[in-house]
Amino acid sequence: MSGENNKAGAEKKQERQKNSAFSEIFMLLEDLALMMGVAVLLFIFVIRPTGVIGDSMNSTLHDKDKLLVSNLLYEPRQGDIVVLTKKSFMTESIVKRVVAVEGQTIDVDYETNQVYVDGVALWEPYRNEPNMIKGTINKQFEMEYPAVVPEGHIFVMGDNRNHSIDSRHISLGMVDKRYILGRAVFRIWPLDVFGAVK
Repeated sequence: MSGENNKAGAEKKQERQKNSAFSEIFMLLEDLALMMGVAVLLFIFVIRPTGVIGDSMNSTLHDKDKLLVSNLLYEPRQGDIVVLTKKSFMTESIVKRVVAVEGQTIDVDYETNQVYVDGVALWEPYRNEPNMIKGTINKQFEMEYPAVVPEGHIFVMGDNRNHSIDSRHISLGMVDKRYILGRAVFRIWPLDVFGAVK
C-alpha cells in the first residue's frame, strides 16, 4: 500500500512539474507577445527607423544614414529636421529642414545668398554652401518670393542648397503637415556619428 502511495505521489509530482513547465512556457510566450505588441505600437505611434536617400542634407546628414524619427505629439518648429512623404513628388520619404512654419513669410535672396523669415535673415551654420544658385534645378519651376506659408503647411529646404529639390521647387512647394512622418531625433548609423540629431 505504501509503495502504491509513493508511486501515486511521484506521478502527481511529475504531473505538477509538467504543468508548471507548460505554465512557464505559456507565460514566457505571453510576455514575448506583449513586448512585440508594445514594440509595434512604439514604431507606429512614437518612433520609427528611416534612412536618408541622397545628398540634399549634406553635411548635416549623408546618404544611407539611418535615423530614428518621432511623431509623438509633434508640431513642426523652425530648424527641425523632418522626414516627410509626398507621393506625387517622390515615392520614397525625404529628409529636409523646416525653414518656416504656417503664417510666416519666406524670402530667398539669391543675390545676397540669404534666406529671410518674417524679414529677419536666418543664421544658418548648417548650410553646406555659402552661395545659393538660383534655378539649380530649373528656373521656371522656382517659387516666387516673398511667400506666406499657408495654414497647416511648412516650408522646407535641404542643407545642401544647390543639390536639393525642396520647397523652392513648385513640385514640392509648401508642404502639408499631414505629409510629415516625424522629426529626426537620433542617428543610429553609421556608428561613428551615432547620437542625437541636432
